[in-house]
Amino acid sequence: MTGPAQPGIGSADGISRDGAGPERTPKRISLRTRVMLLATLCVGGTVALVSLVTYLTVRDNVYEQFDSSLTQRAHAAAQSVPVASQFQNLPAALFASGDIQIGLLEADDTLVAPRGAAKPPTSEAELAVARGGAEWSLRTDKASGIRVVAVQSGRGQALVLGQSLAQTERTLGDLALVLMLFGGIGVVVAAGAATAVARTALRPVERLTSATERVADTMDLRPIPVTGDDELSRMTQSFNTMLGAVAESQAQQSRLVADASHELRTPLTSLRTNLELLLSAGRSGAPQLDETMRSEIEADIRGQLDELTQLIGDLVELARDSGPQEMIERVDLAEVVERALDRARRRAGDTEFDVRLESWELTGDPGVLERAVLNLLDNAVKFSPAGGTVHVGLRPLGDGTAVVEVADRGPGIASEDLPRVFDRFYRSAEARTLPGSGLGLAIVRQAAQRHGGGAFALSREGGGTIMTIRLPGRTADPDE
Repeated sequence: MTGPAQPGIGSADGISRDGAGPERTPKRISLRTRVMLLATLCVGGTVALVSLVTYLTVRDNVYEQFDSSLTQRAHAAAQSVPVASQFQNLPAALFASGDIQIGLLEADDTLVAPRGAAKPPTSEAELAVARGGAEWSLRTDKASGIRVVAVQSGRGQALVLGQSLAQTERTLGDLALVLMLFGGIGVVVAAGAATAVARTALRPVERLTSATERVADTMDLRPIPVTGDDELSRMTQSFNTMLGAVAESQAQQSRLVADASHELRTPLTSLRTNLELLLSAGRSGAPQLDETMRSEIEADIRGQLDELTQLIGDLVELARDSGPQEMIERVDLAEVVERALDRARRRAGDTEFDVRLESWELTGDPGVLERAVLNLLDNAVKFSPAGGTVHVGLRPLGDGTAVVEVADRGPGIASEDLPRVFDRFYRSAEARTLPGSGLGLAIVRQAAQRHGGGAFALSREGGGTIMTIRLPGRTADPDE
């Protein structure tokens, strides 16, 4: 029978299933430590390789010189060696002082050495030289550590010369110790230098990391101080550019929210007043509104609702167009202008349009472009006098761009207002008494900029305004 579930068991509580204890996430090595270890390993490997090559080269040279000296002495002694009976009478101290062991080896394996002197070790190699099977031999006797050379001395004899390798091996041991000692010191120094270099080189990265953490925690978009002109400095500059763009975006959003709240406040207040008036008139005992006043209030409510609808629609349009856009559709700009004209004529009243269009193609969003052109047309109709004519043109400029021009004969725009007519919620003194949200021309400029162009406003000779959209593209090919 299964008992109740035991608490605290299972991976959900951070305890391994085998009961060995809590599972721990392995700690990652910091970038500074990795740089330091990499530099230390590189230097240590280089030092070890150089030390090994140096030791092997010196050892080979020492042994080569040792063998060459021993062989030369053996040949010189073989040329002047006396017979075996006289060889025994040579003074042993003469050879002992040079740490030399010498002897005459007969073909019958008899070794004759000076009296009182140590005999050199012999083997089949030296016996082969005495019997004439080899001209000379050179070997190391592993049991005694003596280097033995044998050369023919004539009369069926071989002169055997031996010298201890102890002094040479001590010298090589001292060399190996020195190389290891200085190599270790070099590795320690390299580790210290690598730590200092890593700390200095990664300081900009640490500042950048701290800045990103500060931005994430506090949304403080102040730029990071930049020093130098290396890759990390350029990365910091790029990050500062990004911070500036984010700050500008935040500022634009704040301005948009503030302007939108300001623009919404007036129609909402008026709408609320009218609704409260209608509601109060419907209560029992309250004075009744006559039909004329009621009709005026209802007309005001409808107008205010239309104004709110337009304002919210323009805000949605600006927000929708603020994101990235893939322009993959081929657009005939003349057709876009024609569609916008069809919509504008239905609400233009007695205003006429004088249209002159030439072909022009570009890649973009036809809906966004049509909305921009329609905004220009509606703006021109709004400011045109009754029965006036709005001139609409599309023509290439010959430099890879074309312009859509919408000209009216309205009151015009003051010179100080021209640079700001495309700003969000900006309305000139003449336009403040007319309906509108103040976002139509901002949508025009945003649409033009997203298609690689721009929007401009000019005063027209004789009165009125010329609104222009300039867009890159090419002349339409009728065969395509």
